[in-house]
Amino acid sequence: MTAIIDGKAFSSNIRIRVADHVACLKDRHGLVPGLAVVLVGEDPASGVYVRNKGIQTREAGMASFEHKLPAETSQEVLLSLIGGLNADPAVHGILVQLPLPAHLDAEAVINAIAPEKDVDGFTIGNVGRLGTGQKAMVPCTPLGCVMMLRDRLGDLSGQNAVVVGRSNIVGKPMAQLLLAENCTVTVAHSRSRDLAAICRGADILVAAVGRPGMIRGDWIKPGATVIDVGINRIVEGGRSRLVGDVDFEAAVQVAGAITPVPGGVGPMTIACLLANTLTACCRISGLPDPAWPG
Repeated sequence: MTAIIDGKAFSSNIRIRVADHVACLKDRHGLVPGLAVVLVGEDPASGVYVRNKGIQTREAGMASFEHKLPAETSQEVLLSLIGGLNADPAVHGILVQLPLPAHLDAEAVINAIAPEKDVDGFTIGNVGRLGTGQKAMVPCTPLGCVMMLRDRLGDLSGQNAVVVGRSNIVGKPMAQLLLAENCTVTVAHSRSRDLAAICRGADILVAAVGRPGMIRGDWIKPGATVIDVGINRIVEGGRSRLVGDVDFEAAVQVAGAITPVPGGVGPMTIACLLANTLTACCRISGLPDPAWPG
């Protein structure tokens, strides 16, 4: 019987561990980890996401600093704000909510964040450290995926892992993390030849392409562990619902374990943002990294 990997329960465990560690930091060292989130413009989805981040940050006992700027904010003003946050000792993590308005240079903005406070793991410094096997801040979604895989499978050494998707946010860092776990890794994408055959060779299959139901049930090796990163909204019969990049109803008949959508990878993203903020605080303060499950 296929196991459903419960991201809600797993993320709840992460948040509890973060809150416990934050309480210890306060008692023993007088430290309060601080997360600053910058939102430019009025994108509704981004606004909801930022509010949720603020709520969960405060629930974990951390300080939440929210900076909401008008859509017409200039590059100079935004970079000045980031410079101030880099220098603020109360801020240990900085996140600029994407997408930014079109007139802003997102790459320059992200790379203005101090690498040690880059809790999204998007700066060139952290990307380079991750790619060369050094200690880095790791993007939240891939980090959550690896935590769940280690919890489910234990040692990942020798597993054949296929990552479908090559984005800088998920696909590429996911591949780097799996390499660090001693997997044999293939990165595939929509232009890969015979994508179905590539997927069928995977012990671990990670789907991160943003196409609803792209990965069909007969593409999955019997007993494989499937991590569905996709979150796609579709409309059927006048009603909208969220689906993943994997045809869940077909895949659940074949896979050994699978993440659902919703309720799988999604809840892990903010949980791992909190974990990264705590890690950043510990590193900036010269303390050992926290230990995470998996």
